[in-house]
Amino acid sequence: MPSAEPLSASQIPSNPPDLSAKLPKLTPRRKPKASEEAPLKPAPPTPALPEPTPRDSLTFTHPTRRILSPHDHGLFLKSPTYDLVTAFVFNLSDSVRDTSISAVKARPQDPTIDTLVSILDDAEDLIKQCPPEDTGSRFGNPAFRTYLDTLQTRLEPWHARLGVSSPPAAVDEVSTYLFHSLGNWTRIDYGSGHELNFLIWLLCLNRLSILPQSTFPHLALIVFPRYLRLMRHVQTTYYLEPAGSHGVWGLDDYQFAPFLFGASQLLRHPHIRPLSIHQSMILEQCAKDYLYLDQVAFVNSVKNVEGLRWHSPMLDDISAAKNWEKVEAGMKRMFLAEVLGKLPVMQHFLFGSLVPAVEGMSREGECGVQGEMQEEEGGEGVVMQGGMKHIHAESGWGDCCGIKVPSTVGAVQEERKAGTQGLRRVPFD
Repeated sequence: MPSAEPLSASQIPSNPPDLSAKLPKLTPRRKPKASEEAPLKPAPPTPALPEPTPRDSLTFTHPTRRILSPHDHGLFLKSPTYDLVTAFVFNLSDSVRDTSISAVKARPQDPTIDTLVSILDDAEDLIKQCPPEDTGSRFGNPAFRTYLDTLQTRLEPWHARLGVSSPPAAVDEVSTYLFHSLGNWTRIDYGSGHELNFLIWLLCLNRLSILPQSTFPHLALIVFPRYLRLMRHVQTTYYLEPAGSHGVWGLDDYQFAPFLFGASQLLRHPHIRPLSIHQSMILEQCAKDYLYLDQVAFVNSVKNVEGLRWHSPMLDDISAAKNWEKVEAGMKRMFLAEVLGKLPVMQHFLFGSLVPAVEGMSREGECGVQGEMQEEEGGEGVVMQGGMKHIHAESGWGDCCGIKVPSTVGAVQEERKAGTQGLRRVPFD
């Protein structure tokens, strides 16, 4: 074992080697120059919205699911319908760039906008006629099915007010999307797919020349926020469960479009930055004018853990973006990749004559698949054309309709009933 005693003078080399040149130089950290930063990825382009087909040349049909395999999904991604949906949603978003809700309300509006809002008002009034059952559970309340059954009887007169009264097949096709935009009758859940159905309902009315492109700012900032308020009331009343086990791509348990439209609204705002979503004063004062801020404020209000970092980490990450241009571009890419581009989401999409399927797609009857509102969660899977197995699993973390996840809205409501509701701080990092 080597000795721990110090070396004697005779043992020390007279000319020790100079090793200083081999030491790495210490350089201070520096912020990368603007030229060295990763370039901003451009937003996906907004396709031109095609002119509607004359109504007298249309043959209406009841919307059904047609994406029942990876092959079906591939056909859809290359189809004119994919371009149509993208064009409609992106044109809605682009129409409200740098525009507040107050500014749109001050503009003259088409009478159809008032009719749409009144229909959503009537849909909210029906909640009073269908009170929730006192189950004491945070999971979906079965009274929601009574609500949907009651609402279904109103669809025909509502659409007559919009000018969709004949033929009956037209009423059936268009109203199906509104009916499916409120949640699933069997599973008592709600998610971004249902929100997409609401946008497709508006698209159908556009295809019937009822909602011209001049109405798009009002659709995005008056009609769509009214739909959001309706769904928040539905969620707090019936505790609709998130339609996906992880929520909507980590952004929000239920919604996506508020973040897309909202980022467009704030694109070049003089003082509100992405990081501003952490400032309660900004949320309190500006949420009424900007959908992005309004949705963040709502998310904060229905979580029982304080801080976006803990309950909405993706929103927290996005807030670090330098500008809203980057956020908007990211939201558009996310819509294409995580909504239209994801089979677990699009296997619930409905196709009719106004939003047509592609030749060669599967049909529900041919594959022995139940309708979207009737399909149960859990139980055995169905092997569909192309080898895809669509399973509503009883356990596991599925991308589609996985394990039952109690509604966070329901959890907060039950705590309020018990008098125990309050924000819980996470004690340490």
